[in-house]
Amino acid sequence: MPTKEHERIREFRDDVTGWRRWGPYVSDRAWATVREDYSADGNAWEYLPHELARSKAYRWGEDGIAAICDRYQLLVFAPAFWNGRDPILKERYFGVGAPEGNHGEDVKEYYYYVDNTPTHSYMKCVYKYPQREFPYAKLVEENRRRGGHDLEYELMDTGIFDDDRYFDIVIEYAKVTPEDIVIRIEAINRGREPAALHVLPHLWFRNTWSWGRTPGPEPKIAPGPVGPSFLSLVTDDS
Repeated sequence: MPTKEHERIREFRDDVTGWRRWGPYVSDRAWATVREDYSADGNAWEYLPHELARSKAYRWGEDGIAAICDRYQLLVFAPAFWNGRDPILKERYFGVGAPEGNHGEDVKEYYYYVDNTPTHSYMKCVYKYPQREFPYAKLVEENRRRGGHDLEYELMDTGIFDDDRYFDIVIEYAKVTPEDIVIRIEAINRGREPAALHVLPHLWFRNTWSWGRTPGPEPKIAPGPVGPSFLSLVTDDS
């Protein structure tokens, strides 16, 4: 039986309607990748590790938690989180690089892509964010210490999820039209005690103006109209 999604699929096959202009076209990880490596010896893992990603502008792509962008990845949206204990915002997934993991590179987070229609008219992701301080250093140190015949040291092994002290964060996107996207971020405390969580929606332009011999025009994001029940931002990359 044909559905609305079948109609949307037929539309973008017959014409450029824009249903796929916005989608999950953002990497889970852009740090420590070859495309962002400008080292003299080609050592991508150590040139741009996770701890430098928060203070460096990428050139070829962005990363984020359940992030979306336009098809050219010019404008990007992604949520960030803070539990009040971590030394940094949780803006991207954490993992160990090839020299740090006893079995090579490996993500040390728990997240699940639950749903995504072909036109990206609906997208859903669940991220499990601990309420205790995230053990960044412990994960690196223990995985580096272990040998190739040992089991990997995972986030669950640290005890950070004991007593269910974590949040299930559900991120959903639903398109009313190709250009009208509704975003819902729901955080569920799985623990028995109240816990703080800061939810920080981020909207930004990928840096396309600082590279090359001649700097290009810099896009702008500015406050827009404000009403009794809403705030707005206006983006301009002209």
